[in-house]
Amino acid sequence: MASLYDIPVTTLDGRETTMNDWAGHVLLIVNTASKCGLTGQYEGLQRIFNDYAMRGFFVIGMPCNQFGEQEPGTADEISDFCSINYGVSFPLLAKADVNGENTHPLYAFLKDATGGEDIQWNFEKFVVSDSGEVLGRFSPKTDPEDDELLELIEDNLPV
Repeated sequence: MASLYDIPVTTLDGRETTMNDWAGHVLLIVNTASKCGLTGQYEGLQRIFNDYAMRGFFVIGMPCNQFGEQEPGTADEISDFCSINYGVSFPLLAKADVNGENTHPLYAFLKDATGGEDIQWNFEKFVVSDSGEVLGRFSPKTDPEDDELLELIEDNLPV
């Protein structure tokens, strides 16, 4: 892939597109799960999306069932769970693998840009600049509203 923006993705509702939909925005890309001890992070993710969306920011979640089978649901079940329990309004992509031979190209790109190490667990976070450069990688246990994470986002917002 020449660029992050060339990577094809499918939204949770089945629409095929590319990451170019979010070009020009700072992104926080997170692999998510509905039945994980870290699932409550959806609250913080939604809050920072609400706080920064008008300044050129998106959270993008990618459900993944690779860690303890903690995302077993269908696309509709995941969508309903996130909406009903956490009021999620940020984009969710179709469920995909983030490690192994079937790693989604988005996660292959993110991992390559940060040293190539596998994703540790659900809710690992990547901050991407408005030009598609991976700026940082944060562990699953890093709260979405962690000062260091928010500072990186704020320092790179286009607006």
